[in-house]
Amino acid sequence: MSGSVSAARSEHRSPTNPRGLKDLPFEVPEVTEPQKRRAQRLAKALTEAYPDAYCELEYTSPHELLIATILSAQTTDVGVNKATPGLFRAFPTPADYARSSPAKIEPYIKTLGFFRSKAKSVHAAMSALVKDHAGEVPSTMDELLKLRGVARKTANVVLGNAFGINDGFVVDTHIMRLAWRFDLIEEHERDDPKKIERKLVALFPRAQWCRLSHCLIWHGRRACPARGTKAHEHPICTRFGVHCPKG
Repeated sequence: MSGSVSAARSEHRSPTNPRGLKDLPFEVPEVTEPQKRRAQRLAKALTEAYPDAYCELEYTSPHELLIATILSAQTTDVGVNKATPGLFRAFPTPADYARSSPAKIEPYIKTLGFFRSKAKSVHAAMSALVKDHAGEVPSTMDELLKLRGVARKTANVVLGNAFGINDGFVVDTHIMRLAWRFDLIEEHERDDPKKIERKLVALFPRAQWCRLSHCLIWHGRRACPARGTKAHEHPICTRFGVHCPKG
């Protein structure tokens, strides 16, 4: 993050808003100091357990990350990573997608769920980059959300990983599950990604959002899956997993 951006965000901090969150487009819920302290202990445990956690989508440029994240909806990263090498070779730049068509993109991603809809989203998003952004991926939440196929999760992935900007907290299925299992959210919030994101940004310091999202996702994939009876065996689940399955 550039010094100017960091300095601008620091101006949002105040005794009642210590984490510089006034620029977010939603109200951040109140959380208690004990909740924050417990969340920080969890963050420390996760970062120690997964010091090398990173985004497992494979990409070499911001526009490739954007495409891969669009394709990852309701599909595994492993599946996306199998499809994208051929796609990225066939369409090296956003302009190559813009000159093509959804029908010509489809064969490269037909192994993925909803591939026809995703081909349309990729084509439209890349066309918008060419038309409105000189072929570059924008680095603001508002501009990213105008692209077809991009919601807050996708925008957060791109901002955090391509630009080092924490404008929100990624909420995927793993994070939804673990936010509940680790008692970071209330029962009525557990199926609502918007409420989960708001609670997580309230609990964790802004500088941790992207990094911690990777740690949570890695823990969900490797130690605390949706199904199975081994989740409670991991030390982090033993310590923090209030709602982890017990077998």
